[in-house]
Amino acid sequence: MHPAAEHSPLGKSSEYIATYTPSLLFPIPRTAKWAELGLTAETLPYTGVDFWNCFELSWLLPSGKPVVAIGEFSIPANSPNIIESKSFKLYLNSLNQTPFADTASLESTLAKDLSAAAGKTVGVRIRSLNEVAAEGVVAMPGVCIDDLDISVSNYEQPRPELLRCDDSRIVEESVHSHLLKSNCPVTSQPDWGSVAVEYRGAALDHASLLEYIVSFRQHSDFHEQCVERIFLDLQRLLKPEKLTVYARYVRRGGLDINPYRSTEEAQLPNHRLVRQ
Repeated sequence: MHPAAEHSPLGKSSEYIATYTPSLLFPIPRTAKWAELGLTAETLPYTGVDFWNCFELSWLLPSGKPVVAIGEFSIPANSPNIIESKSFKLYLNSLNQTPFADTASLESTLAKDLSAAAGKTVGVRIRSLNEVAAEGVVAMPGVCIDDLDISVSNYEQPRPELLRCDDSRIVEESVHSHLLKSNCPVTSQPDWGSVAVEYRGAALDHASLLEYIVSFRQHSDFHEQCVERIFLDLQRLLKPEKLTVYARYVRRGGLDINPYRSTEEAQLPNHRLVRQ
């Protein structure tokens, strides 16, 4: 377990406060998990963002009438802290009985509080249900590798030694899998996700990638660190000219978390998958 997470509300009984309480946000430093991966804030080999989507966002108009919407939050991958997910939900719940003059006022408040917790500027968009519904759902890019015939016997921890490539061939491709699963390091609840790999480098053996993804099945870690581990393991193997790894996780408690890590500056759009 991350040492800071022991003091978070995750896995504990909590009072659900319905009026604005920014102190509910619980930041967890990224440094300990970066250190596990041999990284520091100064040596991150990627750029990226963590997209959080809130499907239970509600507040009051000055008249007392409730509003519902969908919140989109983008936390920089190099921010000093992640925000513990239950504290994030408790904070958002504290808006339920709180009046705001308009949507812009709420966005400004969210950006201020979340940026203070993350340690870097957090992007905030409040979107109407009609706007999000009009976008629909999308498919992940490239080839799905889930139908490949593989044998698996280890699910306890990621096994990068399973990964294989043909370094005599350089390819540019996108592949994805919906078989990513890991466990919350505090509560042991399952975290279900889909993961995409886009790269230019030595040709990756698809079956070995699927075996590797499945090896996360009983691994305990936060979403962000799972994606960072995949990125680093593929970078070491493929020595790519460019590499992007991102995961779209199924929501829990009205929130989904979607980490993107890439050697490229371009940011992918935040589009929902069918399980989201």
